[in-house]
Amino acid sequence: MARKRPKGVLEITWAVAQSAAAGRKEHVPVAADYPDSVVRRISFAAGGGLGWKLSAIESPRAKPAPWKIVVVTGAPSWAEYWAPAIAALPQDRAMVVVDRPGYAGSEPVEYVGDIRQQAIALSPLLQTTPGQKILLVGQSYGAAIATLMAAANPGKVSGLVLLSGYYGQPGPTAEWLLKVGARMLKIIPRDVRHAVLEVTNQAGQLEGMHAALRRLKVPVHVVHGDKDDFAPIELAEKLVAETRTRRPMRFERVLGANHFLNDGPAEDLLATLEGCIPRRWEFKLNWPQWPERLTLSKLKPRTAATA
Repeated sequence: MARKRPKGVLEITWAVAQSAAAGRKEHVPVAADYPDSVVRRISFAAGGGLGWKLSAIESPRAKPAPWKIVVVTGAPSWAEYWAPAIAALPQDRAMVVVDRPGYAGSEPVEYVGDIRQQAIALSPLLQTTPGQKILLVGQSYGAAIATLMAAANPGKVSGLVLLSGYYGQPGPTAEWLLKVGARMLKIIPRDVRHAVLEVTNQAGQLEGMHAALRRLKVPVHVVHGDKDDFAPIELAEKLVAETRTRRPMRFERVLGANHFLNDGPAEDLLATLEGCIPRRWEFKLNWPQWPERLTLSKLKPRTAATA
């Protein structure tokens, strides 16, 4: 049984400070909870010749799974909080979750504010084996980055999920945290400082995301909790209603869920993602037309402090 990872603003901040003092990149090392045969920490070279080494966790498989789920995490970007989901994956699914540039074990040490540069850096995650398909998941701040990745790599991504997407305007809790963080930039831990800077400077970059969405030919699923006080669900609804895409986006309102959908039971999160993977006959029929809004999941995650 994996131990409970830190949750809440104070717990997370203390965990960040402790891990930094001990020279650790993880709050609770994944290796302490899972053997390498279940969840494995890896590193890879960033795309675009940027010269960075990036860190991620993945599900080792003896043979390639038909579907590979690639998760671009939010802000702060800590892949370790997805370890329970990776451990619960069935053998016919694979998952890799990245610490984005400037966070945890990923280089550089400095803040990387350009979402286009981050999308280029993360492009090696889209490598597959013959016949393997990718479901690309952008969580919170990672939603915009994942959208740019999908648009820049046509033919490599078979579906895009915008999970609790952050679209430039904070909810009440996030707004308060940003104000406090802005006043304490010189003393808060690096990862938290980078998160404040990223989120504060994101809005002006979203036109690139909207343009990328309009170019996508793959199914796009917008999944959002109706109790999200970090990224308002109204902005997710507006994105779906106002963005003219090549095919209708599917909207899933998760009843009773907050911003941190990866903090509930892993089985519920995986069921939500599985619902974004077409069955074989659906894929052959070029994906059916989905209604604009569906209410499917009963996922009710606990509170966490990573976006």
